[in-house]
Amino acid sequence: MEKIKINEGIANDLIEESVYRRLPQILQNITQPFTGRERDIVLTSALGVLSTCLPNIYGIYDGDKIYPNVYVMIIAPAASGKGVMNKSRILIDKIHDKVLNDSINIQKDCKEEKKKSKEKKGSDDCPSLEIKIMPANISTAEMYTYMGASNHGVLIIESEADTMSNMLNNDWSNYSDILRKCFHHEPISISRKMEKIFEDIKEPKLSLVMSGTPEQLKTLIKSKENGLYSRFIVYTFDEISQFKNVFSISTRNNNAVFEEEAKQVFNLYEALAGLKKEEIEFKLTENQVRKFLKELTVMHGVILDFHPQSFISNLNRHGLILFRVAMILTALRNINNIPVTGKELVCSNMDFILALEITKVFLKHSLVTYNTFDDGILSENDEKLLFGLPFQFTRAEAIKLAEMHNIPKRTMDDKLKQWKKKYIITPIRQGLYRRNKNFM
Repeated sequence: MEKIKINEGIANDLIEESVYRRLPQILQNITQPFTGRERDIVLTSALGVLSTCLPNIYGIYDGDKIYPNVYVMIIAPAASGKGVMNKSRILIDKIHDKVLNDSINIQKDCKEEKKKSKEKKGSDDCPSLEIKIMPANISTAEMYTYMGASNHGVLIIESEADTMSNMLNNDWSNYSDILRKCFHHEPISISRKMEKIFEDIKEPKLSLVMSGTPEQLKTLIKSKENGLYSRFIVYTFDEISQFKNVFSISTRNNNAVFEEEAKQVFNLYEALAGLKKEEIEFKLTENQVRKFLKELTVMHGVILDFHPQSFISNLNRHGLILFRVAMILTALRNINNIPVTGKELVCSNMDFILALEITKVFLKHSLVTYNTFDDGILSENDEKLLFGLPFQFTRAEAIKLAEMHNIPKRTMDDKLKQWKKKYIITPIRQGLYRRNKNFM
């Protein structure tokens, strides 16, 4: 990973053509009708959607049991063509309909059985409704209920980030906490006596695919350093799309391509769900592990040398994203023989390299967005630094305090520049600053 030079073209890389030629067949088929940004959006969003369609496949990462679920955010201006993301929803519609209809029938049978037996208990004792696609504009209590009822995880797919942002404004801290924990399958629970709700979810599995404008991103994420941003696969660009032929036959046939591939996805989901407790473990080979560690170590050094130190958490989580993308690609590559492969699914060298190349693009996009994301909010560590300094302070004093917190001099200089841009501090003269009135 080289130093990112903003506004010199590299900032908004496209995924290489060579990647598309080597993808598993299902991904080749759905991306083939598209070009440029639209093709990248289809692939990126499809990875997010398909990450919730692979039940009972897991891997061990940093000692923890990890499932394929990923979070995806497409960031671009209005009228940029990012709406093509919605095509990927077709891949899971059949699964959602089956899960929902089965759940409705189970509830119906339960209620009828209670009616026959003349039980006095209400229908609350019947199983909760199970779905596969979860709306974005729901309360945290509803979210817990749907996730608690789900056997194999849920997906939120939303083409307007405002929908989720509006809900976050009402309950941001709780919702943000859920998203952060679900990314690592950490236990979540809720208890509300008045609403008679208690949910205790041991291994939540949530996939998230959404798109929005840069301003919508700020409303959703709040701060790039609060831990939520680093959990997203970010794909961003600022080109406005050309007006296309909306009556083209090829455009009309795009949905048919997705619907055809959705049949394969449905069959794969059913086969994997049928394994019950017989989970399949995804593994990297020893050579792939060495390559993984080498590549991430190099990226780590580049970020420390040329970019904000605070971006390291994003790199660390992109290591996990790389692992999950490799898991998804491997499962799709073996779509016709997964149920009979036994309890192990070993990543091929091709899928490992593909996952690495794709994740490098995602990491660059994340870094570009990170560098241009002016949230106007100080992280907890930055607050300690700023308020550990006198109202009026010198650069030398800031460097000395930073060293006490094991923060390199170049990182502290970068913070001073960022604080000036955000009007957190004002330079009085060379090397002398004061805090602004909002940070007294």
